[in-house]
Amino acid sequence: MAIIAFWSNEEKETAQTMSMVALSTYMAIEHNYRIVNISTSFQDQTLENSYWNLEKQEQLVKTITQNASQVGLESGVEGLIKVINSSKTSNNIVSNYTKIVFKDRLDVLCAPRTKKYEDYKEIAEFYPSILQVANRNYDLVFVDISKKMPQQQVDQILEQADVIIVNITQRQKTIDNFMKLREENEFFKKNNILLNIGRYDKFSKYNITNVSRYMRERKDVHAILYNTLFFEACSEGKVAEFFLRLRRIDEEDRNATFMEEIKRLTKDLLYKMQELQIKL
Repeated sequence: MAIIAFWSNEEKETAQTMSMVALSTYMAIEHNYRIVNISTSFQDQTLENSYWNLEKQEQLVKTITQNASQVGLESGVEGLIKVINSSKTSNNIVSNYTKIVFKDRLDVLCAPRTKKYEDYKEIAEFYPSILQVANRNYDLVFVDISKKMPQQQVDQILEQADVIIVNITQRQKTIDNFMKLREENEFFKKNNILLNIGRYDKFSKYNITNVSRYMRERKDVHAILYNTLFFEACSEGKVAEFFLRLRRIDEEDRNATFMEEIKRLTKDLLYKMQELQIKL
């Protein structure tokens, strides 16, 4: 029903993927939405590695059952593209090619398996169509826009997105770059944009309050705090277990502020969709 795009114009690491993992996993647990995380990465399995230890299991997603005789036993985005091209899509076609994190709550459409960038560019052309199909299958479609994706497809996805979460860092140059982009490009002045700082350090002088004031934001900038246990869980494929353990914590817990910020981003995202009259 709604496409949420995670994007950054920053070349350096913004913890964009980890921010999407944190938000979508929390929402899948705490809200009754059917969610899919879509990776558009090239030779990067950060999203998948957050949920599974891929070294201990075969590198594949759910195999095709309903369409197996038509398209062959393929999985992941490559298999999905073949079905979309055949015009034989069904109501749950995307879920046939995903890996399940929480049944009927959270799925992941893994990154392409190709190691050739020319092949990746051809696959990238289909992501706008994949998002259209996924948007009919799920309540929330989270898409992690790769920095390696051709600009034409990036622009198409940003145009499709109902809400864009722009990821920045606590570096003045990064902040200034986005402010300049917003001044020069009317698209980034739209009302469907939320700002998020990944790997947030609350002790930096570029804290939420100061960044909001500096950028002249009417609303606070959001943040996914740097959390050692969270990043360890991501590296070990244990993010789902991490969030399930933190469902009931008190305010003295070391993870309390981390969870409060994710809760705040969730609340503001849902409010933004309501403001934009996006029905879930």
